[in-house]
Amino acid sequence: MFIEGQPFTAITVKLPKTNFMAITNEIGYIMCGALDVALLNEKLAARKIVAGRAVGVRTIDDLLEAPLESVTYEAESLGIHPGMSGKDALLLMIEKE
Repeated sequence: MFIEGQPFTAITVKLPKTNFMAITNEIGYIMCGALDVALLNEKLAARKIVAGRAVGVRTIDDLLEAPLESVTYEAESLGIHPGMSGKDALLLMIEKE
């Protein structure tokens, strides 16, 4: 998929009674409520993972439009913050030349 001309990969896994969704590129990703941001910030901090979590989403379009509920510390360092849309967060995950 492309967002404002930039390539991203959208993944949906249909599970019993729910869907698992993520949109990613080489910098980071946003994901549905299954993402454990606290785990990434605390136990996996050395990995410096750029990620955000949106809750209550059912489709990839929802994930793009929903406000992020939480983000990793590394995402914050790129200007990504809770409350911003998934799409806006992804656009901040584009490698700057």
